[in-house]
Amino acid sequence: MNVRLLLTALLTGLVSLAMADATNAPIKIGTKDADHHYDEVMTVTGSVAQVSLRPTIVFINLDQPYPDSPFAAVIHASATNQFGALRALKGRSVELTGKIINYHDRPEMVLEKPTQLYVVGGWSIPTNRPPAIPSVKPAGHAVPTPVPAKGTNDLTTGVM
Repeated sequence: MNVRLLLTALLTGLVSLAMADATNAPIKIGTKDADHHYDEVMTVTGSVAQVSLRPTIVFINLDQPYPDSPFAAVIHASATNQFGALRALKGRSVELTGKIINYHDRPEMVLEKPTQLYVVGGWSIPTNRPPAIPSVKPAGHAVPTPVPAKGTNDLTTGVM
């Protein structure tokens, strides 16, 4: 009986811990504070100053273009298709959530999922889909052709 009670208490404790972790959102910080939070999961806020697309990686520099950017996010080629048209981010305020790493004494974050990128004020991510094909009127709905006035042969002026 004591084993059953112990297991119940243990499971209750684990569930409580899991729920507490799920409700604790990462702390929001600005780009200039990111270098004080290496190896921590944070939400970094800033304005996208530059988006650099390379064959194997995308760099998103916040607040200033490279090399003066205080914070950069990187997206590896294996994940770029999940994010839509990244160039459209330039000038937008964003919140990037993930683990801050130290890369050559500079803070950065690797984005692997679109849920790590939030555009403040909303934004529908443009896709790479081709534009919709305009609809064609079905047969039987022909546009009527103007008929010249009686005694004329020129539809634009009415002159013979």
